[in-house]
Amino acid sequence: MLETLSLFLGIWLLFLLLAIYYLSQSSDSGVGRFRESVSEHLSAESRAKALLREMLSENQYQQLIKFGYLEISSPTIDNRVYRIPGSGGLVKVYERGCAIMELCLQPAEPLPDGDVVVMHKLMIEGNEQEYLQKANHFAPGIISLRCQHL
Repeated sequence: MLETLSLFLGIWLLFLLLAIYYLSQSSDSGVGRFRESVSEHLSAESRAKALLREMLSENQYQQLIKFGYLEISSPTIDNRVYRIPGSGGLVKVYERGCAIMELCLQPAEPLPDGDVVVMHKLMIEGNEQEYLQKANHFAPGIISLRCQHL
C-alpha cells in the first residue's frame, strides 16, 4: 500500500515538473499568460463583488449570502417575485408563492456571477417587459427534471 502511494506521488511530481518545464520553455511565456489570466479573473471577481455590494440594499445582500438567491418584486405585476440565483442558473418566477415559470437570459460574453445578478436586477427593475421578451421561458422545474435523468 505504501509502495503504491509512493509510486503515485512520484509520477505526479514528475508530471508536475514536466508541465512547469514545458510552460517555462514556451515562446509565448505560458506561465506569464496563465498568471495574467488568473490575475484578470480575480480582479473582475473583486470588481463584481464591489458592484454587487453597491447595487443591493443590506437586506438584499444578506438574502443573497444566506439563501444563494436574490428576490426582486415585479415593478408592474402584483404579487410576482423574480428569484435570481447567485451563482448561475435559471431565474424562477413566482406569483402568490407559486412557481409559474423559469427564465433563461445570459450575457453575450461571460461575466462574473455578481455582475449577472446585477444585470438581472437592473433589467427587471428598469424594463420588465423587455426583460420578459428577451428571456427564454420554461415551465417551472422542467430543466431540473431533464437533468435528473442524465
